[in-house]
Amino acid sequence: MNIQGIKAIYFHEMDRMRRTIFQSILSPLISTSLYFVVFGAAIGSRISEVSGVNYGSFIVPGMIMLTLLTQSISNSSFGIYFPKFTGTIYEILAAPLSSFEIILGFVGAAATKSLIIGLIIIGTAGFFVDLYIMHPFIMLFLLVLTSITFSLFGFIIGYWADNFEKLQLIPILIISPLVFLGGSFYSIDMLPEFWQKVSLLNPVLYLVSGFRWSFYEISDVSIYVSLITIFSILIICIAIIIFSFSKGYKIKN
Repeated sequence: MNIQGIKAIYFHEMDRMRRTIFQSILSPLISTSLYFVVFGAAIGSRISEVSGVNYGSFIVPGMIMLTLLTQSISNSSFGIYFPKFTGTIYEILAAPLSSFEIILGFVGAAATKSLIIGLIIIGTAGFFVDLYIMHPFIMLFLLVLTSITFSLFGFIIGYWADNFEKLQLIPILIISPLVFLGGSFYSIDMLPEFWQKVSLLNPVLYLVSGFRWSFYEISDVSIYVSLITIFSILIICIAIIIFSFSKGYKIKN
């Protein structure tokens, strides 16, 4: 394995985070604070508790998952798209690096950046609400697993897109609505029975529910179902990337 090549890609992507500190760190931090102000104050004054948990604390896992998914996808998709846009992707492909090593460098950096942001948000949440994590190791495991899974998904979007409009199409029109409708700020038990059944078709619900369970041992679906869902998405993403790289789809041709 070409460790030096992987490190070169990884640290190049991580250095981009340092150069765009406002966009990468401060922007999600400010957005999270605004969510606490708006949802915690406006809605929290009307809904004191959800499933025995203070509403402000209840929405923390959903907000973390919202930021984690969007940041993982955007970091990874832009990371592979920009070399395609500038033409430097051919230098990477000409280097003595396998497809696996290239993916490891880009996805590893995107997942790392998402993890840093996720941990910062957890720390920030502690200033606004009483936060406690009943299963910290499971929480960290889900945090890492989700970051890797959706960094892979973002990588797929990045090499599929051939312009900036397509790069933002799926995150804005599909991912963001699914997150908001996936129980991030409410429990599906609060919905009418019909919409509860519809919500079960949303894969993001299982991610948010599993993550919330690691905090408070409350969830809309079983933690085991959540884990199966995340691993299923991970396997699908890996299969798509392997197939696409083997064919050189939109990269080598």
